[in-house]
Amino acid sequence: MSLPTIRSVAAELDAALTTSDALTRKALEKINDPQGEGARAFIRVNAQRSLKLAAASDATRAAGHPRSPLDGVPISVKDLFDVEGETTFAGSIALKHARPASQDSPVVRRLIAAGAVITGTTNMSEFAFSGIGINPHYGTPKNAYDRTTGRVPGGSSSGAAVSVTDGMAVAAIGTDTGGSIRIPAALCGLTGFKPTARRVSAEGVVPLSTSLDSIGPIAASVTCCAIIDAVLSGEGAPVAPELLPIKGLRLAVPRTIVLSDMDKTVSTAFSRALSALSAAGATVVEIDLPEFAEVAGIYARGGLVAAEAWTWHRSLLEELGDSYDPRVRMRILRGRELSAADYIETLQTRRQWIARVEAQIKPYDALIMPTVPIIAPEIAPLLGDDEAFFRANGLVLRNPTMINFLDGCALSIPCHQPDEAPVGLMVAGAAMQDRKILAAGLAIETALAASRRG
Repeated sequence: MSLPTIRSVAAELDAALTTSDALTRKALEKINDPQGEGARAFIRVNAQRSLKLAAASDATRAAGHPRSPLDGVPISVKDLFDVEGETTFAGSIALKHARPASQDSPVVRRLIAAGAVITGTTNMSEFAFSGIGINPHYGTPKNAYDRTTGRVPGGSSSGAAVSVTDGMAVAAIGTDTGGSIRIPAALCGLTGFKPTARRVSAEGVVPLSTSLDSIGPIAASVTCCAIIDAVLSGEGAPVAPELLPIKGLRLAVPRTIVLSDMDKTVSTAFSRALSALSAAGATVVEIDLPEFAEVAGIYARGGLVAAEAWTWHRSLLEELGDSYDPRVRMRILRGRELSAADYIETLQTRRQWIARVEAQIKPYDALIMPTVPIIAPEIAPLLGDDEAFFRANGLVLRNPTMINFLDGCALSIPCHQPDEAPVGLMVAGAAMQDRKILAAGLAIETALAASRRG
């Protein structure tokens, strides 16, 4: 799958080979195509607003003052972000009658200030509480890899990923509490970046877990993600690939938990990627991280997610609980059983766990592992079978969740061959190592691309 990058689109705009108006109309046409996935990928589209933003971008560029590499580029945002004058549904019908947002969230404000054209708000797992991407209220967009069978796009940022694969946006903004950017990126053959949570403001964003929620991009390349991250975080610094050449890059592969239960496609792609990185000069070593084996036990009763979700949802559940997806409602209600002591103990346990893991990974430039151990599951078997759904959900969330609990940052980079099902390679690091992980990810992306060319 060959998709336009932010830099390639910006170059065409700079050379007057296209306009933002033309790009935006093309994106809107694809969203509105009755034969496409737009009706399931998007919850709301405001064509008039999009075209006004595009016109403003074209005028700014004509005056010789493009505001950023995003100026004029169509971008979608997940239906968790407040957009002034619109109700934020969070993929639910429970918020249908909530008040419209009085102002844009800081994320939306920064995108618009950078010149991005917001094409619409994208579908998602209800209240971001699933790694699968199925939504019983607004439908489930099908993964572009296998539309005939009908496979999940991954969640919770399901519509975000499909908006990029289907040309409805050049890039998308999602959220990641336990993998909700990296999972759909991996299953759909895209690149996704989960930053250190504190780097991007979550104001004006419907929360799932205030301790774990992160905001970042899904796009065609590591450089695309770096450009968007610079805008969202306010850092404005471009990624510097020369800082981390692939030769001598120290990459650690955790043996604990994250390599188990891989299907054949993922196992083959991951092994091939490790061989390619070693051949390119990276130092790839396997390490034990026994702390990873502790996470399932910490989450057994719901952990931080259930406790913090219950805090936000308890009043809404009392009033409109019957309108929730039953699978989402059940998981949130687990937080009702947790005491303040349970919650405080989990916070303390997490701090100690982070310190132990950071000490173990300090000698390495990055951790690498399969983003998700399986390819995208079929949608149909998961719709009516709770056991199958939660088994698949737990499996796709397992590896990404480790990095959220670490308060770290991570990329998912495609590592499959063009004729294979999409597979993601996760490149991860500790908190506030974002620029380093992006630079390492760029080196890895380049090495993997070279190995595909032979």
